[in-house]
Amino acid sequence: MALTSFEGAVAVVTGGASGIGLATAKKLYRRGAHVVLADINGAALGQAEAQVSDSASTATNQVIGMLTNVTDEAQVAALMQRTVQDFGSVDLVMCSAGIGGAGAIDTFSGMEMERMMNINFMGTYHCVRAALPAMRQQHTGHFVFMSSMAGKLCVPLLTAYCATKWAVRGFSAALRAELYGTDIGVTTVYPSWVDTPMVQREQAGAELLTIEVLLTADQVADEILQAVIASKTDLTLAPDAGSSFLLKVMHDDPDKAEQLAGAGFQERLAEFMRKQASS
Repeated sequence: MALTSFEGAVAVVTGGASGIGLATAKKLYRRGAHVVLADINGAALGQAEAQVSDSASTATNQVIGMLTNVTDEAQVAALMQRTVQDFGSVDLVMCSAGIGGAGAIDTFSGMEMERMMNINFMGTYHCVRAALPAMRQQHTGHFVFMSSMAGKLCVPLLTAYCATKWAVRGFSAALRAELYGTDIGVTTVYPSWVDTPMVQREQAGAELLTIEVLLTADQVADEILQAVIASKTDLTLAPDAGSSFLLKVMHDDPDKAEQLAGAGFQERLAEFMRKQASS
C-alpha cells in the first residue's frame, strides 16, 4: 500500500541535522509524522532535534535523534531496529547523508574517493538493507534517495561526486525492479545546486564549476513530500533553461553532452589561467 499520508507515519532521515534532510524532517513532523533524525554530528543533531520539535510545538507526534555513522553497517542496523522498537514500523527512509568535494581527478586521492563513496552510496545501501525486513513484514514502505543533477550529467572537477550519484541512480533503478509489486516505493531525487552547507563549502571553486544556487532546501523538501505521496520514481529539479537543455542533450546524445561539458570547462580553465597570470 502506497504512503498517501504522513499522519502517524514513521520517518527516518539520515543527514537530518542540516540541509535538505533537516528541511524535510521539519515538514514531515508538521504533517504528523514521527521523525527519527540520524546524523554523525552530535552537536548539530541535538540542535536539529530541538528545531524539528519547535517547528510544531503543539504536536503530539515524536522526534528523536540518533547519532549514526551511515558508513557503519552495524550502526545503521541499530538505527532501524530502534525505530521499529520505539514506533512499531519504518514507513519512510530518506537517505540524505552526503558529502561533496571538487578537484581534478589526478589530485583527488583514493582515500577521498572511498570516503565519498562510503557516505554517499554505501550509506544509502546500508539503509536499504537494514530497513527492508521491516518494510517487507509491513507490506509497505518508501525510500527517498538523494542523487543529484550530477547523477545524470558529466561535470568536470566533480568526477568523484558524479560517480557516487550515478551509483545511487543505478542502484535505485535496479532496486525498483527488484521490489516490483511489493508496495515498497523508491523516489530518487536529482536536484540542481541547492543552498545547503555542502554547496556553500564548494563556493571557492565556483568560477571553474559554474556553481549557481537555484533552489532552497525548503523548496526541495516540499517537492520530495509531494513526490512520495504521488509515488513518483524520478524527481528531477532543474528550474532553469540551461539545466534542462543539458539534461536533454545528455539523454539524446551522451557523446555530444560530454563534448559540450569538456569544451565549456576548457574555456573556463583558460580564462581562469589568464586572470591568474595577469593578477
